[in-house]
Amino acid sequence: MKLIVAIVNDDDAPIIMDSLREEGFSVTKLSSSGGFLRLGNTTLISGVEEDRLPKLISVIEKEGKSRKQIAPVTPTFFEALQAPVEVTVGGATIFVLDVEQFIKI
Repeated sequence: MKLIVAIVNDDDAPIIMDSLREEGFSVTKLSSSGGFLRLGNTTLISGVEEDRLPKLISVIEKEGKSRKQIAPVTPTFFEALQAPVEVTVGGATIFVLDVEQFIKI
């Protein structure tokens, strides 16, 4: 068994979660925030049998495409010199961890 920790964009999370559920995966949602530009993220956690891992990853990949977006810059001393910047959002960071034991009560 594997434990999946997937960090996705807040805008992508609802459709990713719906698609995962439609495919029979259980998923837990945690709110989180990113370090760069403090954009909202969602952390999804799911336990999955190893043979279903490729399907879970493909669902996240399909529904969480990366895209360009204009984001404001945090004001500083040189505020007049700063303009919004184009950043890439979406996509996912997925951690796959081995599970030694799984107990559901």
